[in-house]
Formats: sequence, structure tokens, C-alpha cells
Amino acid sequence: MTRLCCTRCLRPQSHCICALAVPVDNELELLILQHPLEARQAKGTARLLHLCLAHSRLLVGEVFDPAELAPLLASAVLLYPNDPARHGPPLPAAPSRLIVLDGTWRKSRKMLALNPLLQALPRLSWEQPPASRYAVRKAQRAHQLSTLEAAALALEQLEARDQLPLWLAFQRLMDGLGPPQG
Repeated sequence: MTRLCCTRCLRPQSHCICALAVPVDNELELLILQHPLEARQAKGTARLLHLCLAHSRLLVGEVFDPAELAPLLASAVLLYPNDPARHGPPLPAAPSRLIVLDGTWRKSRKMLALNPLLQALPRLSWEQPPASRYAVRKAQRAHQLSTLEAAALALEQLEARDQLPLWLAFQRLMDGLGPPQG
């Protein structure tokens, strides 16, 4: 027996997250490149992030066609930890798009390795990121944030404005997915 799924969030209707989405009129477009194993992950935050943002696009894949990806990368910034040995291009003064990889750290590294166009992008990262509030999955390192947390922080920095609606949606998701209270 097949469970009916929500056509918007793609989750089973009994676990639909559409009501958690809080509209955000972001100025900077967000492109979420999601690993296929994350696409139906109940604990994932990328779909909620996409539902919240007025200007976002979510593509699922591991390897992306360079001809389709290249036009989306003009003047873009990749949200990804910077390798100290890497001397990549500087951040543009006014990026047109923020690129976010959604997957486990292992999968995101593989996505980056398999897509040379992404490797060439300037990277936005933090030397001292805040601790994650993501209580559903255990991070292996303190700096590992959920996709929604990392994107909210990046948008706050790049748009120079608070992203309270995204944080509210994130908290609502945690309240619904976290361990039972009491």
C-alpha cells in the first residue's frame, strides 16, 4: 500500500511540513543542490528552507550537467568550509546567488569533487561558526550545521538583515521532530 504524499513538500501527508514554512522574501537567490539520498530524508531541513524562501531553487542530484549548472553560477558564492590551503577567488561584492550543498558531509564532499564548476566558486565560510541547534541528527564536529541553519546565517551576513522567520521555521521543525519532552 502506497502512502499518499504531499505534492509540495514530498513527505507523507501524515508528516507534511508545509504548515511549518514561514514566508521569507529573500533578496539573494538560493540554489540548493541536494544529494539524492537526502531528498526524502524526514530529518532534513533543505526542503523546509526551500519552502520558506521566495527566491530559491532546489535541484536533486550528485553530478550536475555543466551546461545546465554554468548559467546558475555566474557571480555566485558557494557556502562551504574553506580549505586553508586553497586560494580560491575572492567573494564578489554583490553575489547574485548563494549555492548550498545539502547532504551528509561525506556526500557533500563527493558532490563538490564530482562538479568542477562548484570547486571554482568563491566560498563563504566562517572561522568560528555558532554551535548547531539541530537536535535531530548528531554532528560529528561542532561547526557542522544543518542546511537551514547554515543558509540562514549566510543570508543574515550577505543580506545584512535578521532571518528570524527561517529560525522560527527551524525551531518548529525541531519541536516536531525532536525527542519527546518530559
